[in-house]
Amino acid sequence: MVDGWIILDKPSGISSRGAGGRVARMFGAKTFGHIGTLDPMASGLLPLALGQATKMIPYLESDKIKEYLFSIKWGTQTDTLDAKGREIKSGGKTPTRNEIISACEKLIGEYEQIPPQYSAIHVNGQRAYQMACHGISVDIPPRRVLIKELELVDFDTATFRVVCGVGTYVRSLARDIAEFCGTLATVDMIRRIRTNGFNIKNAVKLDFLENLYNNGADFEEYLKPIDFGLGDIPVLNLNDGDADFYKNGGFVEMAAAIESGPHRVYTDDKFIGIGWVGNGSLRPKRTIK
Repeated sequence: MVDGWIILDKPSGISSRGAGGRVARMFGAKTFGHIGTLDPMASGLLPLALGQATKMIPYLESDKIKEYLFSIKWGTQTDTLDAKGREIKSGGKTPTRNEIISACEKLIGEYEQIPPQYSAIHVNGQRAYQMACHGISVDIPPRRVLIKELELVDFDTATFRVVCGVGTYVRSLARDIAEFCGTLATVDMIRRIRTNGFNIKNAVKLDFLENLYNNGADFEEYLKPIDFGLGDIPVLNLNDGDADFYKNGGFVEMAAAIESGPHRVYTDDKFIGIGWVGNGSLRPKRTIK
């Protein structure tokens, strides 16, 4: 069974689950998971965990900062707030460069953002998008989001770059930029370029991987090890005896000088999981067999 990470550049037009399934089949992995979700319209960075690497997902989700590029079509608004939806409003103006820059400046920091009607948020026990698909309009409460950076990248194509915290909806952000400019907007492109410490420059395109696979070329060089991306977590090395005891659920006694908290655990340079140091002992949290 294959274990490790593929840092994927997901194309537009396929779901995150669908892209992950295609990669898993290439590598013969029975299980897979991904960090964050990109809807089918969006492209970009999608870290995929194959096999036992899925156990590491919770430890790579501590960095909640994400970065996107997105572009806007001015003057219209759809029910989904993106180009895939049905137009519900039109006639808005194209704002000036100064109006757009001013709107971006006003949105930097924390603000109360209303998610789209077509979102996975639970409302009265149901997903908002499921009710929206049945023509049911629901009041989705605003949620506090963090916008660290927001800039106009290209005025002619209405392209923006945003660095934001978890829970931010780019489609809602585009709507809010337009409202500050006194107009309407619909997103026609979203591309994630950074998430959870990963960067798009290190990603591989799905069609490139599939081309290598279909032609019998070496594609496994793009498989990263299970401990890839865990560099911020301190390391502990165990001898063979302690490692066997640890892997079978045992608590290993630690020196008082070892700091409390999560640690990457190795034996003979082999990664065997994430452990937690506390009260003088190392306890297994996620073990790699």
